[in-house]
Amino acid sequence: MRPKTRTIGVIPARYASQRLPAKPLVDLLGKPMIQRVYERAMMATRLDRVIVATDDQRIADVVNGFGGEYVMTSTAIRSGSDRMAVVAEQIPADIYVNIQGDEPLIAPEMIDDAVGVLDEDAEAVVGTLVRPILTPEELLNPNVVKVVFREDGRALYFSRSPIPHVRDVADAASWLGSHSFFKHIGLYVFRAAFLRTYVNLPESSLERAERLEQLRILEHGHAIRVGITAHESIPVDTPEDVERVTALLRALGH
Repeated sequence: MRPKTRTIGVIPARYASQRLPAKPLVDLLGKPMIQRVYERAMMATRLDRVIVATDDQRIADVVNGFGGEYVMTSTAIRSGSDRMAVVAEQIPADIYVNIQGDEPLIAPEMIDDAVGVLDEDAEAVVGTLVRPILTPEELLNPNVVKVVFREDGRALYFSRSPIPHVRDVADAASWLGSHSFFKHIGLYVFRAAFLRTYVNLPESSLERAERLEQLRILEHGHAIRVGITAHESIPVDTPEDVERVTALLRALGH
């Protein structure tokens, strides 16, 4: 009998995308984006397997073509976590890592750091990463999710607004000089037992207000542990992002 895999990296990959249709198949210097993400994930030392969870046969065929593993999921599934749960039903493991399928430059070390977060906190059911905010533009950008956490690394809240509010400094752009702010990196690590619980939790009121799924976890009383990473995350959501990442890949010799 084959032993259970300890840690599986799951790359959710939907074909439909409003801003960038067929995003997983976008060509990046001769390779589709999903292949570049897969290859980066395979370089992580703390993953035993990497699996693409997709709703489209065209993506599955491409993954199969470059020798990757995939699991087919329903087109009715809306979130990456739900796709990951489908993988968990078919392939047992202890830990599942939700790796964004639109980050072809993701650092393998970042994935390893995220897995390590749960090793540091036996009671936390989800691990994730944060990075220091260094510019006023990031701090004030609602698309950059901010997070505050306890001294022991347990997340207190995630928000699109700058948190915490610095009361005695009038100009929000000057807050960085008086307090440390952190942005959330959307890389999630789930314990297997909680993943099954999570996909059955009802949507929470804070989640609806902020449009942030991770608030569902906190609002239902579960613990998220955060780790600080030095690596940057560069998602691809628009044609302009494709040009930017292509230039970076070319500069890196790809």
